[in-house]
Amino acid sequence: MQTKREKLVVIGNGMAGISAVEQILKLNSSFDITVFGSEPHPNYNRIMLSYVLEGSKTIDDIVLNDWNWYKDNQITLHTDTTVLKIDEVNKLVVTEDGLKVPYDKVIIATGSNPFILPVPGSYKKGVVGFRDINDCNQMLIAAQTYKKAAVIGGGLLGLEAAKGLVNLGMDVTVVHLMDDLMERQLDQSASLMLKNELERQGIKFAMGKQTVEVIGEEHVSGLRFSDESTLEAQLVVMAVGIKPNVAMAKESGIDIGSGILVDDYLRTSFEGVYSVGECTEHRGVCYGLVAPLFEQGNVLAKHICGVDTLPYEGSVVSTKLKISGVDVFSAGQFIEGPEHAAIIAKDDWKRTYKKIILHNDVIVGAVLFGDVTESSNLQKLIKQQAQMTDDIYATLMGTGCGGGANKQSSVETMADDEIVCGCNGVTKKTIVDVITDQGLTTVDEIKACTGATRSCGGCKPVVEQILQYVLGDGFKEAAAKQGICGCTTMDRDEVVAEIKAKGLSTTREVMNVLGWNNPEGCSKCRPAINYYLGMINPETHEDEKESRFVNERMNANIQKDGTYTVVPRMYGGVTTPEDLKKIADVSLKYDVKVIKVTGGQRLDLIGVQKEDLPKVWEELDMPSGYAYAKSLRTVKTCVGNQFCRFGTQDSMSMGALLERKFERLDLPAKFKYAVNGCPRNCAESCTKDIGIVGNDGGWEVFIGGNGGIKARIADSFCKVKSDEELIGICGAIMQHYRETGNYLERTSEWVERMGLEQIQASIVTDLDNRAALIERIELALEQVEEPWSKMLNDDKTRVALFENKGSVTTGAGK
Repeated sequence: MQTKREKLVVIGNGMAGISAVEQILKLNSSFDITVFGSEPHPNYNRIMLSYVLEGSKTIDDIVLNDWNWYKDNQITLHTDTTVLKIDEVNKLVVTEDGLKVPYDKVIIATGSNPFILPVPGSYKKGVVGFRDINDCNQMLIAAQTYKKAAVIGGGLLGLEAAKGLVNLGMDVTVVHLMDDLMERQLDQSASLMLKNELERQGIKFAMGKQTVEVIGEEHVSGLRFSDESTLEAQLVVMAVGIKPNVAMAKESGIDIGSGILVDDYLRTSFEGVYSVGECTEHRGVCYGLVAPLFEQGNVLAKHICGVDTLPYEGSVVSTKLKISGVDVFSAGQFIEGPEHAAIIAKDDWKRTYKKIILHNDVIVGAVLFGDVTESSNLQKLIKQQAQMTDDIYATLMGTGCGGGANKQSSVETMADDEIVCGCNGVTKKTIVDVITDQGLTTVDEIKACTGATRSCGGCKPVVEQILQYVLGDGFKEAAAKQGICGCTTMDRDEVVAEIKAKGLSTTREVMNVLGWNNPEGCSKCRPAINYYLGMINPETHEDEKESRFVNERMNANIQKDGTYTVVPRMYGGVTTPEDLKKIADVSLKYDVKVIKVTGGQRLDLIGVQKEDLPKVWEELDMPSGYAYAKSLRTVKTCVGNQFCRFGTQDSMSMGALLERKFERLDLPAKFKYAVNGCPRNCAESCTKDIGIVGNDGGWEVFIGGNGGIKARIADSFCKVKSDEELIGICGAIMQHYRETGNYLERTSEWVERMGLEQIQASIVTDLDNRAALIERIELALEQVEEPWSKMLNDDKTRVALFENKGSVTTGAGK
């Protein structure tokens, strides 16, 4: 006779609740599980919302458990459904729409709500929080329409929102009540360094300001402060804190304080009902960070499954700022008092700061800025209340030798149940087990199997150390070899070599012959293989549209509302009155919602319907600006010596020439130029893949710059005297990047991986190799076609893509 399965109902489809479910599934698969979520999405990583906001990730990219996961684990999922109360007498979970689900056990994981300042006007249009995807969407829409934004709150969440909005092109001011940013996590020195760094990235600050009113009519127009000063803003983001979401628990009659009260096994005042995550109050503390919720979930899962476990006794909280290229960490006691001793190291040149707090020689807290490589080690030492020793001091402060051995030793002594990846709740034992049991040898394989490093990436150094510790002598060879995706253990160089050696010509042929473990491939490897095939055989390769991302298949960027953007080419950022008139006429005719001036000196027509794209292209009669492609996007220029009194070179003409020459060529990732007519650098060459600066003697070339999420200043590559030599050098750089870059690897990463000196040796020093590179890129350029014109002349493809409803899918391939 089959045993009746216990009914487990989880109220909350976020990281806390689903992490607990994942742990339960590992321990006991006999529960009949039902999950309720108020949002219309599967479980996603809220930590990554800032990346969605700033545009480097999509909503799909941050999903942790997709729809199939629930189906595969026989979990009943109710999205867009809010639970009203728990009926303890009848053991029912009751939703707002009247659904009643019986339970044996319940996990409450309702999370938290953003705290909205109780000031006049706080509920006007244009005022949002920053807690979920809907908030992100509201900010993305606002950024397309409005210019000025205010973020109230200089904590972790507020700074993430501010940087995301800056990347969307908004003029952003962070309004903070206190004089120091992140004053709950950082001391004054680290806070000032953080403020200075973020100001360099374009964020403005209004410190020591108390907001007393949100001003405006129906829609917000600004803020008024207690000193009667005002700030203009058409978007206001409230990021002043969170409050536990206890409404359902309160309605049910469960004991609450600031949060839902629980004991050391996460049990509430109701029999069989548990609580976990931000809605929970344990020993007087409500945690708003992700690591404690995983620690709580581990204890809860074991207890609910009848497995012996130590009680949950609280968490040592730590904070990492995970956006905008700024590395900040704090844990434990971070401001010293008279009873403390402090070890401090500050380097204004490298912009690093390190402070370790001791109490009676016990490590009780730390602050790191700029270099956070010791963050995991410090967090462990603080949690263990470790005594400072000469060896520990040498390891933490970098004053001893044998640092690698010390790091390996710290991994060796790490407890099995210690959480390595706080974003996804992955323990050391989980990582060790998959390495030993499944023979994993790379960080990417561990990421695919466990989720470790897939979010903010801050735990990657520790994962690598565990990998090194487990593999021993086999680490160096194995870790150096990264498969291009989880479908194969072959890295980029091996795949390219096999394509050449075996004469492979199609994506499917590559996957079959080279033994892909997933015969259909995935959205990561299919576009990569298609690119490598075209790079190797430009004359004979037939581009496989089905292996490209949707934006490249459609020759336009799809927006979240299903419309598209059209960006026509404007060579060197220069246009004519005639072209401007065409853009205006077409925009009016096809009801374009917004025309946006891009950072690359182009006009972006936003809100074009899919079926109108071919007609818009035809009537514009302008080349594609390739804003959707892994190719040359823009060449930004200043006015140069044609008009500027400081100009020494004709930057506009050179920019247009380079753009016309190298447009339409497939590259590993998007590619941007800037050409300046003088060293004043008005076109911002320092943050471009290739930056060119004119001077009296010719041109200076810079490579590997990036202004995105991983900001990097470009390296000085070489100086040339003639325009002809400049064009040749640029072509050689691009071809060398095409032939050696990993697919989706930006030049900022490529330069660091290859080494600047190696690239210079291949191009600047080795003249024969430079000539060969130029010859190969010229051959590839002979094969390119203007995509909009090509689509207009291809009736079959045009009809299939733009006239058949439902013909477009997201991702690559399927």
